Amino acid sequence: MELLLLEWLGKPVWMWAGFLTVVIALLALDLGLFNRRDHEIGVRESLGLSAFYIAVALAFGAWLWSWLGADSAVEYLTAYAVEKSLAMDNVFVIALIFSAFSVPRLYQHRVLFWGVLGVIVLRAIMIGGGAVLVARYHWVLYLFAGFLIVTGVRMFFARGEETDIADNALLKWFRRRMRVTNDLHGHAFFVRAPSRSGEMKLHVTPLFLALVTIEIADVIFAVDSVPAVFAITTDAYVVYTSNIFAILGLRALYFALAAVIHRFAYLKQALAVLLVFIGAKVFAAPLLGVEKVPPAVSLSVTAAILAAGVVWSLWRTRAEAMPPR
Repeated sequence: MELLLLEWLGKPVWMWAGFLTVVIALLALDLGLFNRRDHEIGVRESLGLSAFYIAVALAFGAWLWSWLGADSAVEYLTAYAVEKSLAMDNVFVIALIFSAFSVPRLYQHRVLFWGVLGVIVLRAIMIGGGAVLVARYHWVLYLFAGFLIVTGVRMFFARGEETDIADNALLKWFRRRMRVTNDLHGHAFFVRAPSRSGEMKLHVTPLFLALVTIEIADVIFAVDSVPAVFAITTDAYVVYTSNIFAILGLRALYFALAAVIHRFAYLKQALAVLLVFIGAKVFAAPLLGVEKVPPAVSLSVTAAILAAGVVWSLWRTRAEAMPPR
């Protein structure tokens, strides 16, 4: 019992254990009830799953409000909105990965589901490391802020470029050192198949390579998103919980977003402005004589920037939504 009361990264162990229990229960419910059998997830089901995960995330935010206070809850909601928005770019990349490995819609949810397990571990490592650095060396927060400003400016003026999935160095390393089948074998990640010598040996399937590539992509995206959330709050518990809930919801929403992501063509510019704002407020706080910009202000500005990006995108691409005459 005493173990649960010990503090880890600023919060008692029972809070971390409770959150992970909720996540495991959600994943068990997803795979054991909602998606027990392989099937193509349609837009309606995708929206329903996403709404469910958003409701759970908001309920968790309400619990944070009652337990840790309004400021922590507002920081959680801001971090959740930022992470969910920044991860929108991931939808493009995931769609490219599934296309590159010829993964049919029937098996895409399975890849995304197991991908979430990897994200839970990898984000824990990155956020835990970031929290330790910020706690010991406060100036690291200013490095994060400067990185966000530079990234935002580059993102705003960047032109869209095609991503070559096959050119990834780590993926090439996997292909050289692992036996890979030429075709999919249902939803299996590993199968026993004849090797060049004719012996039956364990092979990985293209489905497993798609999973590995998605994990690599998530780590790359986390390089932007994790510093962005640390610039909102240095509370590791708020950072981690907001990250995981946002990713759970986005993976559920993927099947609906993949069909309409082209309608959000100008959201990238809004996200660029948001990154600059998040970085700038870290530098602005000491100049204004405050410890940090009030969480309610951050949440309001974040919501306004994202809403402007969505509305502008939908307006500029409205012709694409109209049925041909």
